[in-house]
Amino acid sequence: MTLEEVVGTNSTDKKMETVSQALEELLVAAQRQDCLTVGVYESAKLMNVDPDSVVLCLLATDEEDEDDIALQIHFTLLQAFCCDNDINILRVSGMRRLSQVLGEDTEDSNEPRDLHCILVTNPPVQPLQCQALQDVSSFCEESRCRNQWVPCLELQDG
Repeated sequence: MTLEEVVGTNSTDKKMETVSQALEELLVAAQRQDCLTVGVYESAKLMNVDPDSVVLCLLATDEEDEDDIALQIHFTLLQAFCCDNDINILRVSGMRRLSQVLGEDTEDSNEPRDLHCILVTNPPVQPLQCQALQDVSSFCEESRCRNQWVPCLELQDG
């Protein structure tokens, strides 16, 4: 491995870590302002009614979900819709961390929410104004410039 490869890999890892932190901050801020839609079906319904309010579509899976054909079909349809409507898309692994960030593991609900698809909306009345949204959006835009239309991110257990 050359020095350039080592330095390049290290800076890429740092960038991914920074974007992961920004994503976590964004999800917490959006949840606090009631700007999250959680669940595949709920997300599809919202995008059908008001796609202009959606600023980020998060598709989350873990290894055990890779064989779920129905989920993969939903993801394909959601990704196509997002591309057609200029909505940033991000694939995320680390469902347990996602659950922790959203406070799911502390809730006493009988049935956990479907965290496979999460939309971040930005209502025009009280728009989300946080650096984290800009950081995640920039990462998605940079990825598209490199022809990576659906960038992937791994959330680390904290």
